[in-house]
Amino acid sequence: MATTNLSHYDKNTIPNAKDFRFGIVVSEWNPEITKSMHNGAIEALVDCGALPKNIVSWDVPGSFELVFGCKKMIETEKLDAVIAIGNVIQGETKHFDFVCEGVTQGIVDLNIKYDVPVIFCVLTDNTKQQSIDRSGGKLGNKGIECAIAAIKMAAIKNKGLQKSTVGF
Repeated sequence: MATTNLSHYDKNTIPNAKDFRFGIVVSEWNPEITKSMHNGAIEALVDCGALPKNIVSWDVPGSFELVFGCKKMIETEKLDAVIAIGNVIQGETKHFDFVCEGVTQGIVDLNIKYDVPVIFCVLTDNTKQQSIDRSGGKLGNKGIECAIAAIKMAAIKNKGLQKSTVGF
């Protein structure tokens, strides 16, 4: 369980996103959850300098379809990072496990295959209330957290890894 608010970030520690282009692929399943995360992600990107015209959003039917949606977006749009937004809530069958494992591995595979970071913004909660708490409720909004990750990864993609100033 998350113990901190997911929405807090310090703009002074985040690269300016004005020169980056972002993709967001959003599952239509559990739309009250995914749309809230989508809105949070867009607000954070714009707050950190991203231009609205440089944010491309596509909807896909469910979380399992996020991988294909992200793949096609990477192949057809010039992007610096993609955020995959979805929500899977535990049910009475193993379907939850199969979807979560498939989406997780699919996003890992995209990160290995393409030179565009894909950010995992899929809530995998036991209850709907847990998802509400993490998509704009008492624990903040995972979409904001993932937007910040997307900005940081876009900066790494475009500038490469910087040498650490800490010696070992």
